[in-house]
Amino acid sequence: MSTMSSKRCYYEILGVSRSASEADIKKAYKKLALSNHPDRNPGDDEASERFKAAAEAYEVLSTPDKRSLYDQYGHEGLRGAGGRGGQGFSDIQDIFDSFGDIFGDLFGGGGRRRSQRPTGRPGNDLRSEVTITLDQVATGCAQPIHLFRNEHCPTCSGSGAKPGTSPATCDYCDGQGTVVKSTGFFRMQTTCPACRGNGRIVRDTCEDCRGSGFHREHVDLDVQIPPGVDDGVQLCLRGQGEPGSPGAPRGDLYVEIHVKPHTLFERQDEHLICRVPITYTQAVLGAEIEIPLLSGKETLTIPPGTQPGHVFRLKGKGLPTLRGGRHGDLHVETKIEVPKKLSERQEKLLRELAEIEHTEVTPHRKSFIEKIKDIFTGEGE
Repeated sequence: MSTMSSKRCYYEILGVSRSASEADIKKAYKKLALSNHPDRNPGDDEASERFKAAAEAYEVLSTPDKRSLYDQYGHEGLRGAGGRGGQGFSDIQDIFDSFGDIFGDLFGGGGRRRSQRPTGRPGNDLRSEVTITLDQVATGCAQPIHLFRNEHCPTCSGSGAKPGTSPATCDYCDGQGTVVKSTGFFRMQTTCPACRGNGRIVRDTCEDCRGSGFHREHVDLDVQIPPGVDDGVQLCLRGQGEPGSPGAPRGDLYVEIHVKPHTLFERQDEHLICRVPITYTQAVLGAEIEIPLLSGKETLTIPPGTQPGHVFRLKGKGLPTLRGGRHGDLHVETKIEVPKKLSERQEKLLRELAEIEHTEVTPHRKSFIEKIKDIFTGEGE
């Protein structure tokens, strides 16, 4: 018969260090419980023993007082401690009863939870969409939403029962809303097929809603869109979905945000990009130009010798971050604008410049008007 001193170290069982945090201990236990769960290892006694050993270790190390005693005195220090005091679990079901919340997370409700009277089915979630401009992204805004959703029938107050009557307790699940099936050590809890989880059956239905408990209603809402929201983000309006059965919580409303493309600005997260055309002379000689912002304008100095594609950064002139606290930047990219038409003087000056630079250019071609003028003056002979 094993003694307290012959037991394996709880930290060793879970595979964690003595300085492990509560989160690390829980994570390690979940991993072991998942791999050694009886439902995944039917008929494997060794897996069941590992499953129980991991639960015993977790029961001690997840309780601060017990962990402190264990760290100081080992297994002997747990004698007389509250609860099991490190004595282990009597069977697998005992583990499910103690850590049902953890097994519910792991196995989608496969672990047994203590039975309780159901509060009814929660309401359905709803989805909607809104489209906003980049200017509204910068400031935040309130957008109206129009939708249809189910509401509780005013005649029966959502019960589905005929006025003057009440729903009866479900005989199939005895009002629990769930039924439990056992397979060896494993117990699986499912929704009652008779009452669909409500725990009650409507025998005399309401004529207005035909027993559904709901009626369709048009609803107008305003959704507050925070500054900095990105395209495709979903906002959740808690409790703005459809109502559940009486006593159950409402569903939520998810609103997907779409942002219209801007004619001047391209967005990259919280930064903005603006491509600004400048003339050849402005690039060569330098200039001061006005740059548009989402709100107002800014003067930008173009230094002499600016190259095509050069990017100027205007710090803090972009969009706000979604969590607030700072703004992105505005990146101004210069593009050299080449004129398609020149006046005579412009062409003459540029040709003089080409001669100074010893640059080969296309020879001047006489226009039709110039050719006519040459004919009458005799210069073309």
